[in-house]
Amino acid sequence: MKAIGGYFELETNKGNEYHDSALRLNTGRNAFEYILTVKEYKKVYLPFYTCDVLMTSLDKLNLKYEFYSVDENLEPLFNKNLLSDEAFLYINYYGIKDDTVIRLAGIYSNIIIDNTQAFFNTPIPGIDTFYSARKFFGVADGAYLYTTKKLNIGLAKDISLDRMGHLLGRIDKGAEFGYNLFRENDESLNLQDIKEMSALSSAILRGIDYNEVLRIRKENFNFLNQGLKELNGFKLNTDHIGCPMIYPFLVKDGVNIREILIKNQIYVASYWNSVLDIVSPDSYESYLTNNLLPLPIDQRYTFAEMQRIINVIRSFYGV
Repeated sequence: MKAIGGYFELETNKGNEYHDSALRLNTGRNAFEYILTVKEYKKVYLPFYTCDVLMTSLDKLNLKYEFYSVDENLEPLFNKNLLSDEAFLYINYYGIKDDTVIRLAGIYSNIIIDNTQAFFNTPIPGIDTFYSARKFFGVADGAYLYTTKKLNIGLAKDISLDRMGHLLGRIDKGAEFGYNLFRENDESLNLQDIKEMSALSSAILRGIDYNEVLRIRKENFNFLNQGLKELNGFKLNTDHIGCPMIYPFLVKDGVNIREILIKNQIYVASYWNSVLDIVSPDSYESYLTNNLLPLPIDQRYTFAEMQRIINVIRSFYGV
């Protein structure tokens, strides 16, 4: 029974979630684990260039796995015929590989699409696909899953009340204050079992103007590309890009530019340092890990912030 009266809760709009017909889970890793469990796969092929949290699920379920490489366009170097109990995982890198997702889905029936970096990519019917809300929006937990099979057990609902500190702290005290809390939240989620998305995250996600988010992200992406494309070692075909998570800026001296950006309070993530433990130093995956700068383009920012990023990078090169 819903309570009436008393103190107010956090104000949220009463719209719809973007992936309203998907299963709502607590993390992308657990969405992946959900697929592996219901499909009863025995082996998974996945890229070297990936977050090690996916291997956590594979190890937990005692599944075999084998890595494959990607080329300079992030296309998979893979030509094996899958057995019925084998799956092929492909990541929609940075949210710019929509065309590749469609192509691969036409080749492999046992494909799993990791759209954690491509929140707005439309799922292909019949193809196991999962998304992360936390990579695109200010929520403490949240993932979406499209799959053709369901677990036969009920799932507990996650509770994110005690994991909101970094989100609230950034508003009150700034990004630097909340960073350690953000890391703690990430680590705590890695220990969570498969659960339903928390009611708090679901309420926040129902209040987002997704069309506006799409517009801002696309415009910011194109703005950065206009200012940096001649310096970018990653050549982008912007005619076939939906809604990216970040602007991928690849240069030989990415480590040095990262330090300059951080000194100017422009924070860029690292994808993914654990990759260096499983690839050779002269591999393309190693080069990406060391030098790829995922520049922020999200809905919090305007062209003014994009120009600030451009100015810092161009100043480094003296252009």
